[in-house]
Amino acid sequence: MQKIGIVTDEAADLPKEIIEKHQIGVVPVKMFWPELESLPGDNTFQKMREAEKLGIKTFGKTSQPSAKDFLDAFEKQLQNFEKIIGVILTSKLSGTFNSAAQARNFLKNEDQKRVLLLDTLNASAGEALFVIKAIESIQQGKEAGEIIKDLESLVSQIQMIGIIPDPKWVEAAGRMSPLVASGIRQAAKIGVRPLIKFKDGVLTSSGIVTGAKDIPTAIFKKFEGETKTVKKQGKKIRVVITHGDDLSGAERLKEMVERSSENNEVAFLNIIDNVLGTLAGPDTIFLAWWEI
Repeated sequence: MQKIGIVTDEAADLPKEIIEKHQIGVVPVKMFWPELESLPGDNTFQKMREAEKLGIKTFGKTSQPSAKDFLDAFEKQLQNFEKIIGVILTSKLSGTFNSAAQARNFLKNEDQKRVLLLDTLNASAGEALFVIKAIESIQQGKEAGEIIKDLESLVSQIQMIGIIPDPKWVEAAGRMSPLVASGIRQAAKIGVRPLIKFKDGVLTSSGIVTGAKDIPTAIFKKFEGETKTVKKQGKKIRVVITHGDDLSGAERLKEMVERSSENNEVAFLNIIDNVLGTLAGPDTIFLAWWEI
């Protein structure tokens, strides 16, 4: 039996290679959008584009994993690991963390002590950085209690910014206020690119960028401004980039980040899962970072 394993949810947007290499248990999040099922496309974002072309006005709905989903994942991992670190989607956006906590309570008393949970107050690229840190800490031989404390200290340190081209999806789902969504639309009309971020676990405004020719450039300019002091100090910055079926845009952003400093390390690029995907919509890009 190995010492410490990891359970997370699909919102972390981890690449398949990382999941398989580190034997991570990933709990799926359910999506309900029957109008998209028959539409062409290799992923949800491509189907969303088709829906727009056809004038389909419905919006997708996601539902949190059930406690049973997490219970199954915990029990499976506990067969192979002495203890489990649960890295979970922000509780301010979804009831996923609550389901994980309920599932832990269904375990035998002795097994409950073997499962430690973290509310990341983040998602997608930001949530993924917590998983990467957990992997590193396990490889360093740290104890589970020490790892969870280290991860808790990162909740206020891991930053994620992004641009949603059209806020209609997230507004319709009630995850962004009409005021913020209206501000994004108005800014876009005059060539200003508004950014969003996670703050205290919820999506909110992160200011604007002017003079950027496209979304990757706008995000990079914001990232450069936010990390200027850190770069002067010579600290390393770890980055994860996720996207709404805009791989070329994500790759251009990766190139800009890596070219700007040899201390910038992009851990991976990956497509956004349905959890945030149905809210953010096509061509969204998120960039999360942490000062190592």
